[in-house]
Amino acid sequence: MEILQNYSLRTLNTFGIDAQADWFIPFTSIEDLQLLSRDEYFQECRCITIGEGSNLLFLANFHGIVLHSKILGRQVVAETEETVDMLVGSGVHWDDLVAELVDLALYGVENLSLIPGQVGAAAIQNIGAYGAEVSQVIQEVHTVNRRSGEVRHFSNQECNYSYRHSIFKEPEWADYIVTHVVLRLSKKPTLHLDYADLRERVTAHTAEPTASEVRREVIRIRQEKLPDPKTLGNAGSFFMNPIISSEAFAELLKAHPNAPHYLLEDGRVKVPAGWLIDRCGLKGYRLGHAGVYEKQALVLVNADGEATGQDIARLAEYIQGEVQQRFGIRIEPEVRYIS
Repeated sequence: MEILQNYSLRTLNTFGIDAQADWFIPFTSIEDLQLLSRDEYFQECRCITIGEGSNLLFLANFHGIVLHSKILGRQVVAETEETVDMLVGSGVHWDDLVAELVDLALYGVENLSLIPGQVGAAAIQNIGAYGAEVSQVIQEVHTVNRRSGEVRHFSNQECNYSYRHSIFKEPEWADYIVTHVVLRLSKKPTLHLDYADLRERVTAHTAEPTASEVRREVIRIRQEKLPDPKTLGNAGSFFMNPIISSEAFAELLKAHPNAPHYLLEDGRVKVPAGWLIDRCGLKGYRLGHAGVYEKQALVLVNADGEATGQDIARLAEYIQGEVQQRFGIRIEPEVRYIS
């Protein structure tokens, strides 16, 4: 197990922020984490776990230990006539896994194609796109407690999943480090085509689409709307879509009768944050080294490669203020700030 000091995290966050960690420790097994749990210095230090940093914003150098999963591999652990349960290492690149599962004609994750990051981070964040969330296919999340070394398996219900949330994002559960995730995939076509643009594109080609065809169209949509973080630093969707009361939505409709929205089962309404930002005239807006992507207002970018985390945060705060002033709606970052 390597232990690296004063380690640059520029390649481990998709904004390309040149923050440093006092200590950087990649782990490859449960045993690595259990060994660290017996180290007194490790116990005393501040500690975070990151994957590929596709949902992080470093506001400064991190004074503490950064853990990074390199637990790889996947294996079938259960199978029926209709489903396959797959145990996957937390360090597996998410989209590589999606491509493999689609090639195996297994359904459930095709809508989540081309989302950057690792499997462990996907389970923590409850990534979602085009009408699907990873929590819909997660059966278990396997963890090690960094303080006790205890191995614990969380059921889907225990993960307390909701929109872009899991129990692992709550401070009191932060000591549980994800090592593996069990996904239940379907052998039968179970497509999520509620998202209008995706449905139109897929059904234009065939009446009985496969997971492969859905994946192809999802990739096309994402490439049209989102910048490649390898060429333009970004973390994808920066803000969560706000959920407002039916009364607040009725007020919104008075001024904007055609406002896009998604009705929730509890009567509340989800409004696209990108639409709110766009209506404020901020698409393509630039504030110093940080900017709003010209093709998608929900994406903030490291415009010239020289932005600091503080630059991005200042732009985000400005956008929040503009949306609040115009619509009376508070939008919150999906991206996690690390200081």
